[in-house]
Amino acid sequence: MIARFLSRRRPPEPTPLPDHIESIRLAALKGDPLAQTQWGQALLSSTFMQGDPTAAAGWFTIAASAGFGPAHNMLGRCYHFGRGVEKNMPKAAEHYEKAAELGDEWGRYNLGILLLRGLGVEADRPRAFILFRDAAQNGHAKSMNLYARFLEEGWEVPQDQQAALSWYRRSAESGDYRGQHNYATALAEAGLVEEALHWWRQAIEDKDMTPDILQAMRRSLTTLGTEGDTALLATVAQRLTTILRKHEDAGPH
Repeated sequence: MIARFLSRRRPPEPTPLPDHIESIRLAALKGDPLAQTQWGQALLSSTFMQGDPTAAAGWFTIAASAGFGPAHNMLGRCYHFGRGVEKNMPKAAEHYEKAAELGDEWGRYNLGILLLRGLGVEADRPRAFILFRDAAQNGHAKSMNLYARFLEEGWEVPQDQQAALSWYRRSAESGDYRGQHNYATALAEAGLVEEALHWWRQAIEDKDMTPDILQAMRRSLTTLGTEGDTALLATVAQRLTTILRKHEDAGPH
């Protein structure tokens, strides 16, 4: 009797979305390309609802068809990482290219990464340099860091250590953890250890920090020895161990 009653019960009502998310959803339904892109992003990563990458890619496609640069960039990321669509690097490059043409700085940056590494397109470091430079000059923090790297190494441009340091600083101040690490490294090499530690402490706050930067930070902090920050070094080591363990767990079975 109880089992029959339970089988006839209605499924629970979905949890209402917070007002700011619901307003984005409604604006997306009314055809606003910005809201359509934001709604797609919420479907990819919001904590307020179950993810739906396929629907997210659909919304990005709708907004991109209206000529909205950020939507082309997000659709590029879907093809880049296989989220909601089949992974397709040439298609990712096409959408990043369109985003860049439409003035989207993330599109410039992401296209620059593909050109720098030869992913989905033929490698073209001179063009990657132009994309990073233009995005950096327009205030894109991650592009500032890569523009600084080109200046530091003398790639496609005369080597200019002072200009590189200035752009690393700007990237750090704009919140990019790679820029913060690179600026901290330069400060430490110049003997400005306390300032360097400040920027490494800022960098470690970013939860998306990748193993390569964590490993480089660990090496730098270890080299400092007693001048360094043992608590920070322990945090870096723990973060690195956790990330590497997750990668091992996610490996082939």
